[in-house]
Amino acid sequence: MAYLFTSESVSEGHPDKVADQISDALIDNFLAFDTESKVACETLVTTGQVVLAGEVKSNTYLDVQKIARDTINKIGYTKGSYMFDGNSCGVFSAIHEQSDDINRGVDRTSKEQQGAGDQGMMFGYATNETENFMPLALDLSHRILIELAELRREEKEITYLRPDSKSQVTIEYSDDNIPQRIDAIVVSTQHDDFDEDAAMLTKIRKDIVDILIPRVVAKLPEQIKVLFNNDIKYHINPTGKFVIGGPHGDTGLTGRKIIVDTYGGKGAHGGGAFSGKDPSKVDRSAAYATRHIAKNLVAAGVADEVLVQVSYAIGVVEPMGIFIDTYGTCSFNMTDGEIAEKVSTIFDMRPFAIEERLKLRSPMYSETAAYGHMGRKNETVTKTFTQPNGETATLDVELFTWEKLDYVNKVKEVFGL
Repeated sequence: MAYLFTSESVSEGHPDKVADQISDALIDNFLAFDTESKVACETLVTTGQVVLAGEVKSNTYLDVQKIARDTINKIGYTKGSYMFDGNSCGVFSAIHEQSDDINRGVDRTSKEQQGAGDQGMMFGYATNETENFMPLALDLSHRILIELAELRREEKEITYLRPDSKSQVTIEYSDDNIPQRIDAIVVSTQHDDFDEDAAMLTKIRKDIVDILIPRVVAKLPEQIKVLFNNDIKYHINPTGKFVIGGPHGDTGLTGRKIIVDTYGGKGAHGGGAFSGKDPSKVDRSAAYATRHIAKNLVAAGVADEVLVQVSYAIGVVEPMGIFIDTYGTCSFNMTDGEIAEKVSTIFDMRPFAIEERLKLRSPMYSETAAYGHMGRKNETVTKTFTQPNGETATLDVELFTWEKLDYVNKVKEVFGL
């Protein structure tokens, strides 16, 4: 019997994502001037106020207030009428030095013997239902909000948009797990005030259905375009007026959108957030590494769908174990346990080896903090960072290294494909 599956996304202006982006901007600035920085920083945003807290061990000094304000302005919170804007909000910092008890388990004389920054389990997932090996419902949810943000910044076709928004996509699957059609789409977007609420709702619905969705569909591959139909149930701003939003409408905290950040409810999640953590924290680095493994396994033809789990003990170099689940989609006669055994010979999952393989000690994290950490484009960009004393660093930074298909040939060789 056919079934429905739903995933959601939130925009860069969602309060939790504002917090994530500030935390990751701090990470990038620390790493730009000291690649060995150890950082765990959390951000809280609310009406007119930003609170920064956390632990740092670094040889650089930053103007954390300016970094927070610049991040908020870049997102689009630039007007006093939003009750939260980068130029006027208060920024309070309670960042202090990292605990020696934690650091003792991580730093070693030999970098190769670096221990895990914490205990826990991390998951990576990949499926062949999309070109970027991501679950379709989540991929579409992200695309809707990315395009909505483009429309907001263009200020041409839709001129009343504010930064906060959410989306949700429900897809009907066949018994053999093949997407059949889009069943429902939910879009809630913050907007400027209108004179008449009824006219406002009518216009917003029309603009989302007639302008936004066609722009999203136009950028999709043909096999996904055909899933859109005239019977889609649209829920556009279903509660009505949405003028009060962002950190004024709801307090935002770092790390509260971990399912949006990963696979939209597909696969599994170990529970650890990513943003605000340097790569010695395996919550982040090992989650990227397991995605890298899963994606390369699916791309190599090992299975149509793969879940990878790795687990660690704080301060211990080698992982506790690697688990693989192919959901019965393995293309040859091999158990998931046998696959996991081979995977452990291909990918070195010691924390320092992950950092080296994926180039994680570069300032690559601001781009991850909105619209998902997985399924994104691997590319190199040039970034410039400035310290309070005027010193600048201009760096070429490779983004989303865990999305590279650079191990496909090695996987095929080991598995005889």
